[in-house]
Amino acid sequence: MQSPTPILDLVFPRRCPICDKPVRPYGSLICEECAVVPQPVGDCTCFKCGKPVGEQEEYCADCSRKKHMYYRGAASFRYRSVSGSLYRFKYEGRREYADYYGREMALTFDRFTQEMGAAHVPDLLVPVPCSEQRDRKRGYNQAAVLAEKLAEIVRIPVDSSSLKRAKDTKAMRTMSATERQNNLKKAFHAYGNSVRLKSIMLIDDIYTTGATVDACALALLEAGAREVSFLTFAIGENGL
Repeated sequence: MQSPTPILDLVFPRRCPICDKPVRPYGSLICEECAVVPQPVGDCTCFKCGKPVGEQEEYCADCSRKKHMYYRGAASFRYRSVSGSLYRFKYEGRREYADYYGREMALTFDRFTQEMGAAHVPDLLVPVPCSEQRDRKRGYNQAAVLAEKLAEIVRIPVDSSSLKRAKDTKAMRTMSATERQNNLKKAFHAYGNSVRLKSIMLIDDIYTTGATVDACALALLEAGAREVSFLTFAIGENGL
């Protein structure tokens, strides 16, 4: 998979999203030997959230007992196989990884939208917002970066202004599903009429319990969105 700027990569070598070393061969988005490390979600996935499930299962354990606010969702890779990469992307300034992430998410987007059908192709890509404090600390909102990279390929506009985080929330990495849900109550608000009657696709780096996506979807639906789906780079298994 080639980078659109191989000459620039010779001067400022991009880092591989897996090993974090200069990518070999130059001009690629990921090292040849690292390309097999990210584990695709696979063909057998939950009909609702897109988590891997057994061949005879339609829904994962979580979606079997919970009514989510979103319509459907999908992800490119299993979280455990890319967890280190995502950590560096979010907390160590490896924004350049987004070129690889975006390309892989675009492939997932094509498969997912073909499966859903033309009536459910999104009108807008909406990144999950982070708080102003976290945005300043990291220097960027990783979800917004992913949405922009994806939009360059799939040619669907990004709306980063209609959905806002109404309050700061605690970090949720160690929280249970119930704790996450309580932490996110009234955390998001949708402004204006941009999403009204539109099919929205939420974009984020990872889907775990669905609490964040549900909170965002609720805000968008209350603002008049027709339906909300989601696409992430990675997805957890068994709550991870």
